[in-house]
Amino acid sequence: MKLARLGPVGEERPVLIDGGRTYDLSGLTADLDGAFLAGGGLGAVRAARDAGQLPELESVGAQRIGPPIARPSAVVCVGMNYAAHAAESGSEPPETPILFLKTPNTVVGPEDAVTIPPGSERTDWEVELGVVIGSRAAYLDSPADSMAHVAGFVLGNDVSERQYQLVDSGGQWSKGKCAPGFNPVGPWLVTPDEVDHTALRLRSWVNGEPRQDSTTADLIFGVEFLVWHISRYLTLEPGDLIMTGTPQGVALSGKFPYLRAGDVVELEIEGLGRQRQEFVAY
Repeated sequence: MKLARLGPVGEERPVLIDGGRTYDLSGLTADLDGAFLAGGGLGAVRAARDAGQLPELESVGAQRIGPPIARPSAVVCVGMNYAAHAAESGSEPPETPILFLKTPNTVVGPEDAVTIPPGSERTDWEVELGVVIGSRAAYLDSPADSMAHVAGFVLGNDVSERQYQLVDSGGQWSKGKCAPGFNPVGPWLVTPDEVDHTALRLRSWVNGEPRQDSTTADLIFGVEFLVWHISRYLTLEPGDLIMTGTPQGVALSGKFPYLRAGDVVELEIEGLGRQRQEFVAY
């Protein structure tokens, strides 16, 4: 299934995208959030769809697309999780996952404008596979237990300010990761039965020029390992988001200029949809 949220900021309506049609989920839930997932919401949507009980929405094309999951309680990110990206960053591939956090207010819609922080000269893009948690995960016994706690997958852009992340950081990356709007997500939350998350093509473009082109088969630490590993250090709650890392092809490599006001970034992951953001001055 593909689930989305349509409408103005703070007024998004939950919907199901199925067979090119859009169905209203408001009769089942007020929002696509942790409570919805924890309460068996995906099963309820599937049952209502199969029974033909969901009302179809017309003329939704012009509506804003919000992030497909309402504000998570945590956004847990993984750094240097593609060997080629580690190399272009001047680092060796990590022997254990590098974790950092983004604040929940970084999560915005896939076509929302992104504001470059005042004075920033090193704002960067990062196409990433995101994992949405469907049920509480704490101290899992093994990676084999992980997928039972995954609600689905999303396309995300882990926008970064490299000066703040690497120079002004004091050793922690979050200064360069947490500006408002620095995590466009969506357009859809796609359930695991719809995609093979182990071999998804990821791509990005800036002003129409290709930047990143890789596959999740090149992840150093895969989804199952990451969910298990993270659960050993913190409790993942329903609706939480894991960003699994970005492949090579970012501005940090030195091969491309950093983003400026007026630049347009487009990102795509096979089966998870496409994003487009204009970057604007503060």
